[in-house]
Amino acid sequence: MTHRERIMTTLKHQSPDRVPIDLGGTGSTTISVRALERLRAFLRIPADPPPVLYSKRSATTLPDEVMIERFGIDTRPAKPGRPDAAAEREIDANTFVDEWGVTWRRAPGENFISVDGPFQHLADPTPRDLEGFSWPNSCDPGYCRGFRERARKLHENTDRAVILNLLNGPVHQSQFMRGYAEWLEDLLLRPKFVIALAERITGFWVEMNTRILEESKDYIDLVSYGDDIGTQHSPLMRPELYRTLIKPYHQLMAAAIKRFGKPIIYHSCGAVFSLIPDLLDVGIDALNPVQVAADGMDTKRLKQEYGRDLTFWGGIDTQHVLPLGTPTEVREEVRRRIEDLGEGGGYVLSPVHNVQPEVPPENLVAMFEAAVEYGGL
Repeated sequence: MTHRERIMTTLKHQSPDRVPIDLGGTGSTTISVRALERLRAFLRIPADPPPVLYSKRSATTLPDEVMIERFGIDTRPAKPGRPDAAAEREIDANTFVDEWGVTWRRAPGENFISVDGPFQHLADPTPRDLEGFSWPNSCDPGYCRGFRERARKLHENTDRAVILNLLNGPVHQSQFMRGYAEWLEDLLLRPKFVIALAERITGFWVEMNTRILEESKDYIDLVSYGDDIGTQHSPLMRPELYRTLIKPYHQLMAAAIKRFGKPIIYHSCGAVFSLIPDLLDVGIDALNPVQVAADGMDTKRLKQEYGRDLTFWGGIDTQHVLPLGTPTEVREEVRRRIEDLGEGGGYVLSPVHNVQPEVPPENLVAMFEAAVEYGGL
């Protein structure tokens, strides 16, 4: 099979020639700059050219072409551009403000975290507070400029599955703009404000991404976006709150993608087992990252209960095994996840979230080599 055929076959819950492998296909399955530099040195790959930055916020980068070929990676990402208006405004070397009015500050290390938002300091916000804000323009030409050509080159010049990487949904964006704790309080105390903010964000998301897909649908194989609704131990909110305040907007997002017939990779970290029926009802095709160290995310049970309808994308533990295990333990982790998830298709192997700087390069090599060795089932 070609790399693209391998991905599309497993999404149809048919057996590919081997389990597909992803590194760098989405914003949550790539590698940090420092981890890539360590891996380059380990593999004796020249340091030039410098890494291609995927995300300033998360300090992640795209894997080298040499690595894509060497490890048999089956995916390539395609990202929209940045807006012409209201572009990022740098405060200092470690602080910037994005087009949504969110302030980001560099944390110890390399990545940035949101530290302030335009609605964070409102004591008792109402929908009227949203009216005076200068919202990003979904028709800003910067989002689409050059994207069709970039996607076409990836589709025609490689045989990898091209994944359109879209912005986060209303959960994340609301948290950035309102503050994490404040937004969680709003779910209970100010549901009208939660709904009004989600409507604004989702409306922008649907309009912008509809334009992108209208221009480039022939060169996109599948679509990825995220909205974290899980913690280490449970969903972020009670299921009834999700169904009332968030799910309608997730349905609007998925419907916009399904208009173009594209499979959806939905990213949510954490313990989301109890919400999988809702996510299937929304219309997602694949769940990423399958955070196996979170409560209830047992891969054998996931496959048994939802493997007929859902593709699992991820599954290789990044909390314990990849950073702290031995290469032998990494190989065993890969073997276990393939045995649990791979039979009959419906599994794409990748690390649970982006590879962090502390992951030993020999563990990454062990992961990819074991994926090919065991992936033929």
